[in-house]
Amino acid sequence: MAIFGKDRERGDRGFGGSLPPGAGGLSGDSPVSDRDRSRSMPEDVSGTSAFLGKGSRVTGKLTFEGPVRIEGQIDGETAAQDTLTIGESAVVNAQIVGNSIVIHGRVTGDVTARKRLEIRAPGKLYGNITTPSLVIHEGVVFEGQCSMGAVETQRADKDRKVAHFPKEERADGPQLKVHSEVANK
Repeated sequence: MAIFGKDRERGDRGFGGSLPPGAGGLSGDSPVSDRDRSRSMPEDVSGTSAFLGKGSRVTGKLTFEGPVRIEGQIDGETAAQDTLTIGESAVVNAQIVGNSIVIHGRVTGDVTARKRLEIRAPGKLYGNITTPSLVIHEGVVFEGQCSMGAVETQRADKDRKVAHFPKEERADGPQLKVHSEVANK
């Protein structure tokens, strides 16, 4: 099931609320209770403005403005302006950028969180992390490099040019001769 938009906040699940008696398909079935329906839906979806359900597959670039939960499969790029939650059943092969990111599923790709990144068991992350705040719970798999600090500062550091100066060694002993060069911009 894949649902996008704010209809989820009203309780619409694509079938207009509760099922009428006998609509379960087998004779003698009772209507689906709210408790049974809530078991089939992942936790923490009450505040989400978008939800990509289990069994859904998206290829390309996704951009979200509000909180989002992903339970399906994504290949490409994902950007969120608010909290992005990768559920346990999710398989994400993408570059991810968001304010606050929580990973429960499998992610392959670089992750940039502007405020906080949390990886919870049984989460698996294969890629590089850039975030000022990182929480890794017990039972998590993380393979990659981590850079912590302000994201904007790290971008500026990457743009900075470094000039390497050659060293010379002489036959009469280990002496260092430094050439001073000014890089023209």
